[in-house]
Amino acid sequence: MRPRASKPLGGLRVVELARVLAGPWCGQLLADLGAEVVKVERPGAGDDTRHWGPPFVTDEDGANLGAAYYHSCNRGKRSVAIDIATARGQAEVRALLADADVVIENYKVGGLVKYGLDPARLRADFPRLIVCSITGFGQTGPYAHRAGYDFIVQAMSGFMSLTGEPDGAPQKAGIAYADIFTGMYATVAILAALRRRDVTGAGAHVDMALLDAQVAVLANQAANYLASGVAPKRMGNGHANVVPYQAFATADGQLVVAVGNDGQYRKLCAILGEPQWGDDPRFATNAARLANRAELIPLLAAKIATWEAQPLSLALEAEGVPAGPINDLAGVFADPQVIARGLRFRPEGASIDGVASPIVIDGERMVAATGAPPLGGRP
Repeated sequence: MRPRASKPLGGLRVVELARVLAGPWCGQLLADLGAEVVKVERPGAGDDTRHWGPPFVTDEDGANLGAAYYHSCNRGKRSVAIDIATARGQAEVRALLADADVVIENYKVGGLVKYGLDPARLRADFPRLIVCSITGFGQTGPYAHRAGYDFIVQAMSGFMSLTGEPDGAPQKAGIAYADIFTGMYATVAILAALRRRDVTGAGAHVDMALLDAQVAVLANQAANYLASGVAPKRMGNGHANVVPYQAFATADGQLVVAVGNDGQYRKLCAILGEPQWGDDPRFATNAARLANRAELIPLLAAKIATWEAQPLSLALEAEGVPAGPINDLAGVFADPQVIARGLRFRPEGASIDGVASPIVIDGERMVAATGAPPLGGRP
């Protein structure tokens, strides 16, 4: 019997046949929740992201421990170097799978057939195994054969058409959202498949696609289009459905003001010394503010520009009007709330700090104790 551990997924065994970001992000989250995750890497080179630098991480003796990118998504795992192109390597992987609950793979559709490690073969040989396949476009459809890359999917999904200034070019996000959301959705799907296995005893094949995930998280913007038939356009830091909900220039920097209801709007007007704007029929309701955005925003901007950011932020906070600064990452990790929540931490044996999982259960933050592994195993 497997030992019982304190974390929710203690005793769960995962084999990761995945590289770069979406698959490893899923594996890291499972490791944070207590699973044992074995990462299978190519001998010699390892995961591509070990080389995606600078910056590179070094130990106290100056030895290269791989790119910071690799360390961002491989916490808490054990690495094994296996050449799956060889019969011996295939046998080694199958030996790992014999006692595994989950395998995560992100090869192109059909890419594992020649190794005898494709989902259909694994399902037949290991009936209780949860096989999670992560691809750019899924196991079916006219694009199934294509390789998937986050940037391309951000473009194809419509996400970039919504991001950027109205008169500027479409923009990708500053992080790989398609990869990360797919990794998170994959984790949810794996847990659901494991719960079903508890009832039926049968494994499953989870089919996760970057394009599916990125389209799914278009959220209200997709609903706006489906309801109206009008494709939303880029609005910079404005909001498609709520006004005022954007960044404003103050006397000493940018401040985001996020008014979520009419009561908050009236409080904002009072703080700015213009309470009459709260009852003005052009602006009194959110629908009216949307219709008259072009009139309202310059009025608010002129008033907000006379304030410094911190005093205005404090005044808004005191009245329950959401507002906050636009931090760079130095500001993020110096923020007292981020510090208090312990989001920056140093894993055991690691040479750099990491960013903890956001999941907290019964007061315990779910984060793997150890950092990303050296290629081929831990010392």
